Amino acid sequence: MKNKFGFILVRPQLGENIGACARSMKNFGFSKLFIVDPKINFPNHKTKVTSVGAYDIINKAKVFNTIENAINSFNLVISLSARRRDVNKKHISLNEFQNIINRKNLNVGLMFGPEASGLSNKDLSFSNYILQIPTSPKFKSLNLSHSLTLICFEIFKSLHVSKIKKKNLDIKISSKLKISSIVTHLINLLEKKDFFMPKEKRHSMILNINNLIYRLQPNDKELRILASIISSLSKK
Repeated sequence: MKNKFGFILVRPQLGENIGACARSMKNFGFSKLFIVDPKINFPNHKTKVTSVGAYDIINKAKVFNTIENAINSFNLVISLSARRRDVNKKHISLNEFQNIINRKNLNVGLMFGPEASGLSNKDLSFSNYILQIPTSPKFKSLNLSHSLTLICFEIFKSLHVSKIKKKNLDIKISSKLKISSIVTHLINLLEKKDFFMPKEKRHSMILNINNLIYRLQPNDKELRILASIISSLSKK
């Protein structure tokens, strides 16, 4: 699934940014890096140093002279921009981005502009959509590698959220009946120890105990451990 995504850096100016981009890509399991008309000797020493353990992505990166050639293998191209652009392209939100990238049978290119100026209107003309990452209106511009990292995370999250939800649903939580039994036992023991003093605060103290324990989501094993702890503390 991740192989359908490619990251296109247009006229990058700093080798260390390219290296940092490769590192972020590898953090999230992506490997396809495309470089268009780099303004440095590529690859160079700074690229290698900042890529850390992702130099394999640098070595396999494809270099093109033009955007037209770089995007040939993609069905869809989404361009990143720090500001809203006056071009005849749909500007999409992150929610819309999530819906688009989850479509099947699409090879998606994510296009990022040069550090100093971003993508030109001509560059944007080759894209299907323009995506602006929400940032403070007082300082909108993100570093190239930071912008790419955020997009990698959004895609990674989208691809894995269903698995995470399934794992959470698979956790077996004890019934409220069992939890109620533990709470009742605890309150009875505390009554014997004259814990609820002064008496006028008894009601609110019990409410606090209920709030504390009932909001837990223990499984049966954890509940047995809690019951054992309470019983042990009650022994003389």
